Amino acid sequence: MERISREDLLALLESGGVQLVEALPVDAFAAEHLPGARNVPDQVSAELAERVAPDRAAPVVVYCSGPYCNRSKIAAAAFARLGYADVRVYAGGKEDWAQAGLAFESGRASTPTSTTGGAAAVAGRPS
Repeated sequence: MERISREDLLALLESGGVQLVEALPVDAFAAEHLPGARNVPDQVSAELAERVAPDRAAPVVVYCSGPYCNRSKIAAAAFARLGYADVRVYAGGKEDWAQAGLAFESGRASTPTSTTGGAAAVAGRPS
């Protein structure tokens, strides 16, 4: 499983096609999550994986609260076992994102297929 830096994640978000997954409990996800992320609060079942990351060929980036949280690594390993071709871990997670001054979304996603616009606008970075 490959790690991904914040800079590389931002580039993937900007280009689109990345499936961003937060591996934290529902309340933590509802409070704040990275723009466009979908939530996997518990173990990754085949059905849940299909709902949050329907394209097995597109990159899946999993994150959690920060470098000392193992939930992202556990969830990423599950996606890999389920046959996802490109699974990466954003080890810095929410902690690194916040330290960089990037914006979060809050609330539950209305649908598991919701998408966001450009990452720069969503992340609160100047264009």
